[in-house]
Amino acid sequence: MTKIGSVATRVGRKALLLGSGELGKEVAIELMRLSVEVVACDKYAGAPAMQVAHRSHVLNMLDGAKLREIIELERPDHIIPEVEAIATPTLVELEKEGYHVTPTANAALLTMNREGIRRLAAEELGITTSPYMFASTEEEFREAVSKVGVPCVVKPIMSSSGHGQSVVRSMDDVDRSWHIAQEGGRAGAGRVIVEGFVNFDYEITLLTVRSVSGTEFCEPIGHIQIDGDYRYSWQPQAMTPAAKAKAQEIAKKVTDALGGYGIFGVEMFIKGDDVIFSEVSPRPHDTGMVTMISQDMSEFALHARALLGLPVPAIRFYGPSASRAVVVEGDTNRIEMDNLEAVLSEPGTQMRIFGKPEIVGHRRMAVILATDESVEAARAKAERAYEALQVTVLPRE
Repeated sequence: MTKIGSVATRVGRKALLLGSGELGKEVAIELMRLSVEVVACDKYAGAPAMQVAHRSHVLNMLDGAKLREIIELERPDHIIPEVEAIATPTLVELEKEGYHVTPTANAALLTMNREGIRRLAAEELGITTSPYMFASTEEEFREAVSKVGVPCVVKPIMSSSGHGQSVVRSMDDVDRSWHIAQEGGRAGAGRVIVEGFVNFDYEITLLTVRSVSGTEFCEPIGHIQIDGDYRYSWQPQAMTPAAKAKAQEIAKKVTDALGGYGIFGVEMFIKGDDVIFSEVSPRPHDTGMVTMISQDMSEFALHARALLGLPVPAIRFYGPSASRAVVVEGDTNRIEMDNLEAVLSEPGTQMRIFGKPEIVGHRRMAVILATDESVEAARAKAERAYEALQVTVLPRE
C-alpha cells in the first residue's frame, strides 16, 4: 500500500525540486495538494516554485558538493530534477546510496545533454533520428557541418528554451553559430550537436506517463517554436492513425529504456506516417502547459501522482485546447500586466502569471490558455486574449 502521512512530520513525504521555474511551481502545487512537503532549489532567489514551497535553497546545481550538502541536510524522499543543468553524476551517486531520483538518476544523466539521449535512441534502440554529429572544438565543428551539410541546426548539448541554438544556412554562418552555441550552453562553453535538417510536416510533443498502472499517453501536442523557444501549443495535433501508433511505440521504447515513474515529454517530427525521434525530457514539458486546461489531470498532476507511486489508470481529455506563451523583453525587475479583464473576457480562457522576479533580455513570463470546439478556434481565442494583453516594462528598482 502507498501512504502519505501528515506534512512536515516523521511520517510525511518530502520532495526536493531541483529547478524552480514555472513548471516546477506547478509540480510543487500538485505535490502540496497531496500533503507533500516541498523544498525548492534554484540558482536564484525568488524563483516561481520558491514562492509556494515550504522552504527553499539557492545554489549552483552544477556544483556537486553543494548539491550533496543540501540533499544530505534535507534528506528528501523524492529528488525531482526540473531542469537540465544539474550535477547528475552526484545524483547517480546519491541514488546508489538509497535516495530516490525522479524518474531515475540515469534518466537525468542521459537526458541532461543531447549526446546521451541521441546515442541511446539512435545507436542503442535503433530509432530513426535526424542525421547528427558532435563537436568539441571549432575545428571539429567545421568538419561536422561539412559532413552533415547545410542547412543544419546547431545546439549546445546542454541548453533549453532555444538558448545557444542557431541555423547554419551556408558556410559563412559557421563562425557565428559556433559562438552562439558557446555562449548559450547551460554549463558554459562546450560540446555541440550538429543536426541535419529534417523534411517534416509538423512536430509534436507526446507526453508519456510511466506509473504503477503502466504507460499512458496524453493526446499529441502540436507546437510552434521561435529560435528554439516555445511560443504556441495545441492539443490534439491531428495525426494519421499509423503515425500516432508509431509515435506511441517510439515513446514507449525510449521511456522504458530510461525507466522510473513520472512524465516524459517526447518530441518527434512527423512526415505523413513516418515518425522521427528528436528529444525527450524526463519531466513536464513547456509545450505541455496546454494540459492545464485540456485534461482532468495536467502534466504536472500526472507527474506528481506517478512519482509518488500512485496509479494513473486513465487520462480524461476535455477537448481542443491551445496555449500562447507571453514573452517579455527588457532589463527590469518590474513589469505590469494590464487589461486582464479583456484578456479573460471570453468563456474558456485562463491565464497563469509565473511571478519571475526579473527579466534580462527576453523571458517567458506568463501563458494564456484557451479551449473551444476546434483546435483552430482555441488557437484563435488564445491569440485574441494575447492581443488584448498590455505589458508595461517599468524601470528597474
